[in-house]
Amino acid sequence: MERDKNKVTLTTIGIDQPTNRIIDKLCKRYDLKKGEIVRLAFGYMDKACINPSEPPESAKSELAKINKRQDDLIRFVRHFEETQLSPMVRATHAISVRFDEIVKNLGATIDTEMNVSKENLRSILRKMDEVFGEQKATMQDISKKLNLLYHFQKDNTNLLLKVIALYAELASCGLTDGKKKERLKEDINNLLNSKL
Repeated sequence: MERDKNKVTLTTIGIDQPTNRIIDKLCKRYDLKKGEIVRLAFGYMDKACINPSEPPESAKSELAKINKRQDDLIRFVRHFEETQLSPMVRATHAISVRFDEIVKNLGATIDTEMNVSKENLRSILRKMDEVFGEQKATMQDISKKLNLLYHFQKDNTNLLLKVIALYAELASCGLTDGKKKERLKEDINNLLNSKL
């Protein structure tokens, strides 16, 4: 059975003299035997789906086909950009602008609220100091704790504002800004993990 697989059937075909000269020229050029040239040529025609009975197409018509495909691809990309990407970019830009406004307003509101609450705290402490003169040491301790709490709250607020700003920048990234998106995600994770 094994010997039957390795047997090669040799056949001969008749070819005209000009074709024989072409085969000889190709054999010399590529240093191949006639049988190898014929086998490789048929393999090439089979893989490339070339019908030898049809005349070969000109390079001009092939280039025209390639140009048409290229134009179709460019039209598709432009259409996709107009219908999908441009609205998405506009929407993310609008979201980014809104986030910026919200962050600015939120920062100003938080600062004014902090200042008001700080002033309220000071006035309460003054009144308490007047009323409870003998408990001055206790009140100073409470004041220090409230001050620490204020700084802690302010640090958390600043962290929140940074995270919101990074999310806004992340939202404004386009589809092709993969590296920038990864960097922003890493910055957000680092900010959040630093407080944990």
